[in-house]
Amino acid sequence: MLDTIERLKTLIIGSGPAGYTAAIYAARADLKPVMYTGMEPGGQLTTTTEVDNFPGYPEGIDGPTMMVQLQQQAERFGTEVRIGMVTSVDFSDEVGGIHKVVVDNGKTIEAETVIISTGATAKYLNIPSEQRLRGGGVSACAVCDGFFYKGQEVAIVGAGDTAAEEASYLANICTKVTMLVRKDYMRASKAMQHRVNSLPNIEVRYNSEVDEVLGEQVVEGLRIVNNQTGEKEDISITGLFIAIGHKPNTEIFKGQLEMDDTGYLITEGKSTKTTKPGVFASGDVQDKEYRQAVTAAGTGCMAALDAERYLASVESAEEVV
Repeated sequence: MLDTIERLKTLIIGSGPAGYTAAIYAARADLKPVMYTGMEPGGQLTTTTEVDNFPGYPEGIDGPTMMVQLQQQAERFGTEVRIGMVTSVDFSDEVGGIHKVVVDNGKTIEAETVIISTGATAKYLNIPSEQRLRGGGVSACAVCDGFFYKGQEVAIVGAGDTAAEEASYLANICTKVTMLVRKDYMRASKAMQHRVNSLPNIEVRYNSEVDEVLGEQVVEGLRIVNNQTGEKEDISITGLFIAIGHKPNTEIFKGQLEMDDTGYLITEGKSTKTTKPGVFASGDVQDKEYRQAVTAAGTGCMAALDAERYLASVESAEEVV
């Protein structure tokens, strides 16, 4: 129905550090941004108890509070933040074209520019004790949370390059790292395997899986099961890191935007430009290398600047015509 169609200059999809930073810059550039938060307002940081590595917080800050403050800052400059889920998109192939987005399978929005900041979701083991202790010692980011376990014994689950890299990082600050590999070999590159095997405080356990995370309020230990013999063993740890991959939240953009083999949006050079004019991607949805709040915020800034310049170029072209 025509009365359900709304026309916007800039639409932001997603509400993590990338989305809110894009909103701050877009609002200050008078792009009148409207943001739809998605299923998880605030993104992954809302599940993080302590953020200690974002500039400007010398005493650290908890994730939910930080996201509330980012939202307040975006709203102070005029961003309209709405609770809702974008369920389908139809992006124009033409410069100056109008992009159509449907929210909650009902409301249709037409936008001159779209900034995608839908992020990526960390994969977990999905066992009850693990889910219960997320934020209480279970983490999917060693670089983010490893510092809190300095001088302690931890475990990490995974067998790829990311797991090997995070195990090496943890080994530099923790007294012992137990690495659980589900198969009898690692998928990591030979160079990364060599790095892991060269560190004396990393113990790699093959054919091993998590049976249960021990502890009521915080992680106190881990029950490991050998998937070949069925033998179980309890070890004492204070932190468990899950490094089995991330899934970018790009399902609704399939067939509309170019992606890599794992679903991350591909952007042009050092910009946030996607393969469709006027559509930009920022944050973890296009970054599988760093996945940090500060880098996501940086690309959110870039996306807003790219959108502003795109709109200015379209207006200039129309004036010439």
